[in-house]
Amino acid sequence: MSDGKGITRRGMLGAGMAMLGAGLAAPVLAQQANSTEMEREISQSQRHNISAFRTINWQDHFATTTGGVIICDIKSRALHFWSEDQSVYRLYPTSVPATDELTRLGDTQVVDKVVAPPWRPTPSMRERNPEWPEFVPGGDALNPLGPYALYLSWQYYRIHGTHDTRKIGRRSSNGCIGLYNEHITELFQLAQVGTQVKLI
Repeated sequence: MSDGKGITRRGMLGAGMAMLGAGLAAPVLAQQANSTEMEREISQSQRHNISAFRTINWQDHFATTTGGVIICDIKSRALHFWSEDQSVYRLYPTSVPATDELTRLGDTQVVDKVVAPPWRPTPSMRERNPEWPEFVPGGDALNPLGPYALYLSWQYYRIHGTHDTRKIGRRSSNGCIGLYNEHITELFQLAQVGTQVKLI
């Protein structure tokens, strides 16, 4: 990925929004952008299924970046990641829980990293959707968790990929945070067991 040398701030923002608007899922590397400028660029480019990203500072939510930090912003439907040494920052559009009842906010952490995660609907999911299978193995085309998942300390909660890209940018999940598969592939390499996570 480009380190941004030789690229203007406005040009980088415009390119990022154009890629997102075209359905391409490149991470937006605009941490240095002015908050009002970023919001103006996005408001001028409102499109269906795009998160209304807002600037977030890790310092407002964590004491340190030990182990790396992730902030899942439910309101703007975006995930922010900072590496432990703060040299790496990523911003990804996400799906978020479909209702307030399915939404959990607060502090958690990554407790496991799973390749080709299997999927078992929770008891409440089965109650709402009794026709759903009890188990779907990892790698199956019907598995809603995609190729990778970061398991959180909260039971049943994950940050994971999705094969259904229509869900990204929407209130569409049963509680988890969903990413484009290419984004969870990158985040899976960046995050580690112990990475701090906060849903706001």
